[in-house]
Amino acid sequence: MLETSARLLQLLSLLQMRREWSGQELADRLEITTRTVRRDVDKLRALGYPVGASVGVGGGYRLGAGAEMPPLLLDDQEVLAVALGLDAVTTGPVSDMAEASAGALSKLRQVMPSRLRHRLDSLSLEAVPRTRGQASVSAAVLTDIAATCHRHERLRFEYRRGDGTESRREAEPYRLVRNGMRWYLVAFDLGRDDWRSFRVDRMVPKTPTGPRFAPRDLPAGGASRFLERSIGEVYRQASARVRVHAPLEVIAPMVSDAWGTIESGDESSCELTMYSTSLTSIARWLHAFDADFSVLSPDELRGELTAVADHHEHLAARYRRACGP
Repeated sequence: MLETSARLLQLLSLLQMRREWSGQELADRLEITTRTVRRDVDKLRALGYPVGASVGVGGGYRLGAGAEMPPLLLDDQEVLAVALGLDAVTTGPVSDMAEASAGALSKLRQVMPSRLRHRLDSLSLEAVPRTRGQASVSAAVLTDIAATCHRHERLRFEYRRGDGTESRREAEPYRLVRNGMRWYLVAFDLGRDDWRSFRVDRMVPKTPTGPRFAPRDLPAGGASRFLERSIGEVYRQASARVRVHAPLEVIAPMVSDAWGTIESGDESSCELTMYSTSLTSIARWLHAFDADFSVLSPDELRGELTAVADHHEHLAARYRRACGP
């Protein structure tokens, strides 16, 4: 009896995984005969599970809509993955899910076999307490935006740019994308007549939503690739060329393709182009090379270096030499 009950639970689990299984596929996975599969399916139906069946080429078994599942149909690794994921939610970019995740984890523990509870306890970790950054968003806002994406409805919202300016936007939302600790919405901005990405923590969605729309074709690469390109453009709004007076072999490992390109170099110096959101930012972290350098372009960078030198005595001499006479 115990073996039959365990097999029925495994059969239910398989039926949840795919839309349809053939009798032979189920028999192979359960290591039983197709005749036993038919008997087990009949037992599930007697217990109230709507298992449909079709005959002929391409036929098979499927679990009907509205089936009530047992409280837990996950294997050991899946249970631990869910539990650890819930435990990590409190440090994520969603601001109001700590209580819900703790409640869900508590309920999950109640239906875990003892061996899994012991494994989960052995994996328990502590996170360094910290206040949530301004980039965190509420679960309600994420849910509402995700719903408009799914229903293909226009979204109206107030948007605050990084420089503090605000505007009212109307867009055709495509998909939410998470990048690090921030959530973004990839959408077609009707006012700009182009694709845009918006930081969700800077959005204030308005209700009601607008009319439905026919989805457009997203630029090549999909939503995540578009966001990657979009963020890259933001972090390349300013550029500068400098000559660092240190060997190429020393400087090259310090330069990332994300913010710099080495153009030439030898055993005494190297030239590179650097990118960032502003010349001020470039000026502030040029000290990371821990070497003298000279500004090649633009001239405006010299003014930024002078400003940094005026406020940081330990950088003053090096930065003033970089500006030249």
